[in-house]
Amino acid sequence: MKIQINREHLFKEAGYPDRYRQGNLLTTASVIFGLIFAFLILLEPFQVNASQQRISYTFICLVHAFIPAVILLLYFSAFNYLKKNNAEKERWSLFREYVNLAAIFLSTGLCSFLVRDLIYFSQDNWSLRYLLEEVRNCLVAGVILYFFLRLSVFYFKSKKDSSLIFKFSQPEREPDMKVTDMPLHISTQVRQDDFSLISDHLIFVKADGNYIEITTLGQYGPVTELKRISLTQFELQIAGNPYMFRCHRAYLVNLKQVKGMSGNSQGYQLSFNHISDEVPVSRSQLIAFKNLYGQLQEGEAALD
Repeated sequence: MKIQINREHLFKEAGYPDRYRQGNLLTTASVIFGLIFAFLILLEPFQVNASQQRISYTFICLVHAFIPAVILLLYFSAFNYLKKNNAEKERWSLFREYVNLAAIFLSTGLCSFLVRDLIYFSQDNWSLRYLLEEVRNCLVAGVILYFFLRLSVFYFKSKKDSSLIFKFSQPEREPDMKVTDMPLHISTQVRQDDFSLISDHLIFVKADGNYIEITTLGQYGPVTELKRISLTQFELQIAGNPYMFRCHRAYLVNLKQVKGMSGNSQGYQLSFNHISDEVPVSRSQLIAFKNLYGQLQEGEAALD
C-alpha cells in the first residue's frame, strides 16, 4: 500500500493559531497540564517499583505533567517575542507547527531525563537507555495527545461551522434543481437485467424482497414493472437526484410527482398525479420529508 503525503496542504500558509498567541498561552498550558495529569493518574502508565520512588506517585504525575506545560508556555512565549517585530508573524503552516511541537516534545523528554535523580533511586538514571526511553515516551505521548486535541477541536468546530467539508453532525441536504431528462442507467445483479429510466417519469418504487416494483408515467399512463434489484441498491444509484426520497423502509418516491399528503404526527400518506395509489411516510422520516419537500417547493417557487 502506497502512502502519499499531501505536501500542498502540509505547507499551505494559514493564520497563526489562537492557542499559541500570548493571551491564550496560559490557558493552553493549563489544559495540557490537566489532561496529562489526569491521564497519568487514571491509567498509571509508569511501571516503576515503589521502592525506587523518592516521592509518591501523585507527585511523580505532577512533575511529568508540569514539565511539558511549562516548556510549552516558555517556548511559545519566546517564539511570540521573537516574531513580534516580524512583518510575517501571522504566517503559519502545519509543517511549522509540527516542527515546533517536535522541538517541545524533544525538550520535554530531555527535561524528564534530567529530573530522574529527583524522582527515582537508580544507579542508571544517567544512562543512555533512560535518555532514549524518556525522549521516546514524550514523542509518542505528545503525538497522541496532540491529535486527540486537534480531533476534539475539530469536533466542536464542526458543530458550529457549516462550511467544513467534513462534519460530525448530519448536514442539511441542499436541493439541486439541475436535474436532467437524460435516461439513467441502472445496474442490477444480472447484467442482462440492467435497465434505463427517465427520473422525471418515476412516480414511486416499492420493495419486494430482492426485487422492486417501479411505477413510472408511460406514454399512455402509469406503468408498473418488476426489476431484479433491491431498493437499497436502486437508491444508491439515483442518490444524485434531490427529488428522490426514501420515505419508508419499503418505499422510495419522486417528490416532483407528489400531489398531496394527509395524516398526522404518526405518519403521512402521499398521493400522486395520474394514479390512485398512496404511499406511506414512516414516522421516523416525517421531519426529513417535511424539510426536503419544503426546500424543493421553495426552490421551484424561486425559479418561477
